[in-house]
Amino acid sequence: MTTINHAIRVGQLGFQPNEHKMAVFLQGTEGGDFAVEDAASGKAVYRGKLHGPIQSEASGERVYQAVFTELDQPGEYRITGSQGQKSASFTISESVFHHAHQALLKAFYYLRCGTDLEKEYAEPWTHKACHLTPAIVYGQEERRIDVSGGWHDAGDYGKYVVPGAKAVADLLLAYEDAPDAFSAAIPLPESGSGVPDVLSECRYELEWMLKMQDSDNDGVFHKVTTLKFPSSDCMPEDDHADLYLSPISAAATGCFAGVMAMASRLYASFDSVFAKRCLSAAVRAWSWLERNPEVPGFENPPIIRTGEYDDSNDRDERFWAAAELYRTTGEAVYHVAFRKLAEESDFYMYRLGWADMGGYGVLAYLRLPAAQQHADLAGKLKQGWIAQADDFVKRSKRDGYGVSLLPSHYIWGSNMLILNHAMTLLIAYQLTGEEQYRACAYNHWQYILGCNPVDLSYVTGVGDRYVRNPHYRPGIGDGIAEPIPGMVSGGPNHGLQDEIAEKELAGQPPAKCFVDHEDSYATNEITIYWNSPAVYVTAQFTKARAASLAAK
Repeated sequence: MTTINHAIRVGQLGFQPNEHKMAVFLQGTEGGDFAVEDAASGKAVYRGKLHGPIQSEASGERVYQAVFTELDQPGEYRITGSQGQKSASFTISESVFHHAHQALLKAFYYLRCGTDLEKEYAEPWTHKACHLTPAIVYGQEERRIDVSGGWHDAGDYGKYVVPGAKAVADLLLAYEDAPDAFSAAIPLPESGSGVPDVLSECRYELEWMLKMQDSDNDGVFHKVTTLKFPSSDCMPEDDHADLYLSPISAAATGCFAGVMAMASRLYASFDSVFAKRCLSAAVRAWSWLERNPEVPGFENPPIIRTGEYDDSNDRDERFWAAAELYRTTGEAVYHVAFRKLAEESDFYMYRLGWADMGGYGVLAYLRLPAAQQHADLAGKLKQGWIAQADDFVKRSKRDGYGVSLLPSHYIWGSNMLILNHAMTLLIAYQLTGEEQYRACAYNHWQYILGCNPVDLSYVTGVGDRYVRNPHYRPGIGDGIAEPIPGMVSGGPNHGLQDEIAEKELAGQPPAKCFVDHEDSYATNEITIYWNSPAVYVTAQFTKARAASLAAK
């Protein structure tokens, strides 16, 4: 089990001025004193009272909260309590998240498939090009298709359209909502081309996704993988097993249509030819969806045992696709389809997960000019988004660490839920201007950075005490002790679906069901769609906000 080090939990990087600031005490008294001290001199610069106790059901702890939002002076600090507790030091600075933001985005480069990771950009985590052989089409074994490129999805080497679309959508939204956050080079091989690095990185995945559209009928293959996972220490260039394209699915085709229509807008001013190619592919994918209104949910073919990403309801993907195509083209046919799907609403409309893409459709529609919206529907969707955010705030006020997960939510990839909820809250802030949503989102981000029950930063290479042994094949096989920086670990998972977790964590409260072990794929794997909402969140917490506040 992960060792708990400190009686005061605080995000390991620190805080920005003009943002919510909170630490969590494991011991305290109601109304007890706390102080924030200058780390160098030991002089108290802020004093306050603890709030609590709060019984944190998910972690099994009785905790107290120390809020010191008013402290905005840049510097190095630590927090002390009346019982002699001391926190680790932390920073208050406008640029406190810059390194983390850069690392989270750069992590996608390290997941590139089909190309050499060059020493200039990847040292010391280089490897040779991988998975270059054409893939066998399952059910048409005589057919071979080049689907090289794209990102490895997670700790394995599979490439999956549905989670890939979620990851790209998050990154494109991050750029759309905070372009100034992406002004610095990561750097990448494409840096200096005049295209922001985030768009260059997304294009690497989009080019692969375009290869996944079947030229015979315009549907989109669900995934490309080997028949089974390679050994856990297999480097990507050593994985020589045959690649197989799993059958076309409505979920993959819907996600593909949505993200390609979205991409066509974002790339139009940088590469009009590529933008038109994306839109054409989206329109053709939509035509496939119209010709195939009722499609069974995807299941792995019997011989394929890699990640399934099954989804029995494709209405949310169709909903997203219709919204993005309407936003991009303005054509009424997509508006009609969107409104019909919204009325059916037999899916989750306000989620941002790979299995529940409805939230992306809502966002696309709400960002249309009012003249292109149906007023009643837009109002309903906005109210629904805010109601979801209100529910997250309500839950967070009952949680000792100020986050919105219930004990049952600590599942495989619980950190994705934390970050998706933070995205939802930040967008609610954009819609309303109400600070409670932004403050709550800030708590969620600080949880990822170490203000959590296991006292670890869940981002490799970020903070003082971070995850060092993620379940990620190149990280296991490369012989390098330090992990690739910027990768978000899946986080606590009370399901304990691997032997290490079952052995180490049995009987632990849900929020403590985490072990920093390379074989704990159920708690400590990495994926592109856990990193992508983290990029969105860090992009929102930028200098631009502080500057705008100062100008008021």
